[in-house]
Amino acid sequence: TRVLCKITDAQMVQAIERYLKQEIVDRNPVVASSALVSAQQLIAYNKGDVVRRWVNEVTQALEHRSPMVQYHALALLYQIKQHDRLAVTRLVQGLARSGARSPMATILLVRYVARLITDAGVPDAGQPRPFFDFLESCLRHRSDVVVYEAARSIVGLPGVTAAELQPVVSVLQLFLSQPKSVLRMAAMRTLTRISLSHPVALGPCQQDMESLIGDSNRSIATLAITTLLRTGSESSIERLLKQIQSFLSEIADEFKIKVVDAIHSLCLKYPSKHYALLNFLGSALREEGGFDFKRAIVNAYLGLMQKIPESKEMSLSHLCEFIEDCEHTQLSTQILHLLGKEGPLMPDPGKFIRYIYNRLILENATVRAAAVSALASFAGENATEDLRKSVGLLLTQSLNDSEDEVRDRAAFSIACLDLDKQTPSTPTSVTSTADVNKLPCPIANLEADLIHYVSVGSTSQPFDINAVSKAAMSLAPTSATVPDPSGGVSSGPSATPSRPVARDLAENVMAVAELSGLGRPFKSTPEVELTEEETEYNVKCIRHVYPTCVVLEFIILNTLNDQQLDNVVVDVDVSEFEGVSDVRLIAAPECKYGTPGIAYAVLEPTDPSVYLLGTMTCTLKYTVKDVDTATGEADPVGYEDDYTLEDLTLSVSELVAAPAELPSSFKNAWENLGQDNEVTDSFTLSAYDSVVAAVPAVIEFLGLVPCEGTDKASERSQTHVLLLVGIVVPGVQVMVRAEIAAQAGGVLLSTTIRGESLEASNLIASCIA
Repeated sequence: TRVLCKITDAQMVQAIERYLKQEIVDRNPVVASSALVSAQQLIAYNKGDVVRRWVNEVTQALEHRSPMVQYHALALLYQIKQHDRLAVTRLVQGLARSGARSPMATILLVRYVARLITDAGVPDAGQPRPFFDFLESCLRHRSDVVVYEAARSIVGLPGVTAAELQPVVSVLQLFLSQPKSVLRMAAMRTLTRISLSHPVALGPCQQDMESLIGDSNRSIATLAITTLLRTGSESSIERLLKQIQSFLSEIADEFKIKVVDAIHSLCLKYPSKHYALLNFLGSALREEGGFDFKRAIVNAYLGLMQKIPESKEMSLSHLCEFIEDCEHTQLSTQILHLLGKEGPLMPDPGKFIRYIYNRLILENATVRAAAVSALASFAGENATEDLRKSVGLLLTQSLNDSEDEVRDRAAFSIACLDLDKQTPSTPTSVTSTADVNKLPCPIANLEADLIHYVSVGSTSQPFDINAVSKAAMSLAPTSATVPDPSGGVSSGPSATPSRPVARDLAENVMAVAELSGLGRPFKSTPEVELTEEETEYNVKCIRHVYPTCVVLEFIILNTLNDQQLDNVVVDVDVSEFEGVSDVRLIAAPECKYGTPGIAYAVLEPTDPSVYLLGTMTCTLKYTVKDVDTATGEADPVGYEDDYTLEDLTLSVSELVAAPAELPSSFKNAWENLGQDNEVTDSFTLSAYDSVVAAVPAVIEFLGLVPCEGTDKASERSQTHVLLLVGIVVPGVQVMVRAEIAAQAGGVLLSTTIRGESLEASNLIASCIA
């Protein structure tokens, strides 16, 4: 039967319909089950129009004495009615009321009920969920499989409450003491899931979960530990850590990582217990383990140092002990970089010098280079004269290192910090500890500008590193063909799919001779369509914002195979703009069919400090020449014509770029800007009815970048604080602290804006008003 249903088409099914219907009600369970499964395959392959008329036979099969037939019959009956919500509801109501079924069929029914409850959404306060009584009754079923499926389904319901979870926790608590390991494992997995949303609900299970720490099945023991760490009280932390200490060495690294993550979360939950938890992580760091396990602990230390400032010194001490016997170069360099950043800010920075110097004499070249950079950070402007002398002496020894990189870093640091002077002095070239090994611009921007400087070939003016933009480079995703390992290009059905690569939006404008002197744009916006997709000419625009002007790059595509466009320009009307002194047009020589041409318009302001904002009317002007489609030759004589494009706007968001590197601490960067250029204001956003809807809108029309994860607002939150940062042309940093609060008739937005100039702060404030 199953083979016959696979090889027949929709018309042939009607010829064998009578035989299949007889097999469905056959007393032999193998025959009936085979027919039911075959009917499911017919529906899955769009040959099941006939099957939908078999409802009576399939319903009769539900009463079969074989559990297997009942299971397949219920699955087929649901598959027939799944697109009719009312029919599914009636089916579930009838089966839930009729009572006893085989355990497997009941599991299927529980899943269908859970799906209906989920589709109904979260009920209003005080309103019962439909069919929830049936799920609760299944928690008292005689089959453990049905009980667990009901418990798992209740936990997965949207908006489940602690009261609804109480019977589930009671049932799963009984499973924890069962001799079958599969039941204990299933119960722990579900309890772990509950602990993520309702940790308090697991209070009655604490003792039972503690007894599983010594379970012979290490997967169960790991789940018990991680769940206890999430749900444990502050007073039970030391006791739990003692139990875990001996257990940790007996499990695999993948389970150890889960334990480390749980301890990290627990430390954030109870910061006052960071001393005990950091000591536990320190001892675990010295135990045997692979790279991933060690990296997880190091990352946990880094996270705790950011969230709990008082843990920094202790964390650094543990990490220093670790690098004394660290086999992983990547971790050693990461920790050395951290020491160079945080070590000089500690009360006694000199105690970390010994650990760094040991790396200079005992490690490979990569670690030695990182140690030189870290060591130089301790001789900044806040260092004592004795400490500076010690650092200078140690760095001098690295001038004879066998590796070029190590020698160069040592020589650079000694020169920058004036450590080669015999007389006491303070750093001149580098003004703070944090800047000892930091470039004044992002590396990607520096590399791009250096390549452009060399490619232009004009070296009459020296390269100015201070002129490199601190804004993030404007990139657009595109598709690239993945090269075949043999050197060809993959093609055909087995070819590797194309993957997105970044395309520099400024590559075309920087290649134009008339514009190459402008350098790299401060910001290039993504392409904007100025025509409909179906029109004869497709025009897109990329807006390039420079410190001294705005360049509009128009990409023109001719879709008519019997025409050629010559001397193509886009004329822009800037009468609505204020401060535009001149508009210079650069024509595209020709636009043949299917080959894009590029024209430019340069908007020059009367004063470089003027922000060019407004809407302009664009008109495509060109000379049309007819083309012989057979030969592809164009007529020598043409006629002038024009084509009206959609208006183009320059708004504040086009003048603001994302910083290449977000501040590590928004609070510190905010305080460094000061209140000299601060602007505050409040606005009512009536277009948004909730805080969660207003947050992305505020980010979009300000054109700034959110910091520290503040772009995510809770669905039910009534207030939210949004931290934003950006760079305004020509390179002025601005920061915004926006408080969003729900109110009647909309959302209240209160902004505090700070910038390196008052004009930049006012610019950001004006775009909201």
